[in-house]
Amino acid sequence: MNLTLKVWRQSGPNAQGRIETYDAPNIPAEASFLEMLDIVNEGLIKKHEEPIHFDHDCREGICGSCSLTINGIPHGKERGVTTCQLHMRKFSDGDTIWIEPFRANPFPVVRDLMVDRSAFDRIIAAGGYVDVRTGSAVDANATLIPKPDADAAFDAAACIGCGACVASCKNASAMLFVGAKVSHLGHLPQGQPERDKRVLAMVRQMDSEGFGNCTNQYECEAACPKEISVEHIARLNRDFASAVAREQLV
Repeated sequence: MNLTLKVWRQSGPNAQGRIETYDAPNIPAEASFLEMLDIVNEGLIKKHEEPIHFDHDCREGICGSCSLTINGIPHGKERGVTTCQLHMRKFSDGDTIWIEPFRANPFPVVRDLMVDRSAFDRIIAAGGYVDVRTGSAVDANATLIPKPDADAAFDAAACIGCGACVASCKNASAMLFVGAKVSHLGHLPQGQPERDKRVLAMVRQMDSEGFGNCTNQYECEAACPKEISVEHIARLNRDFASAVAREQLV
């Protein structure tokens, strides 16, 4: 495959960004999108040019690092996949592909296609955990959990924190991410003692980071590589409203 790439280049957080054009000849159809960028970078290095900087780690759709906007869509047009799981056979010979970083004020560009998503880390640090000591591992059936709750908690826990929900939302809302993290523990008995504390802290941290609010257009669910349901946003709103009401009674 012979492709033309339009790539966002930015030398640093405060530098002026620009789109640069690169030829990507002889790309194997079986290559992943990141492997295609590796091939292009090898060519740039041979020409003593600066390679394209992008994030990656596991390349197995688990870590959430490979956050690229491809032809205007976070992770590309394929549903339910991360950038590293997107293969070049999904494109056609001669295509022009636009590659940009995730766009959101809380995700400042570090360099080229890399963004700083530490805002998500701070939201998790605000309350996305269980405080109490739970002791050593116990038998799986020692704490009985209804299957619908276990399934819902597992579905929410599938969120990898890649930020596609934020990048796809016109408001740069992080409510799908926060909803998934709150819902995960909210469905489990271990998460009940701190349920109110957790949702209040995480939502307020989300707001302080500058993320927008949800206007129910569901781009987040469509872009999510793990197909996290927007039902978790509804649950987040209910939990937050209940927690605020109880807080005001204290």
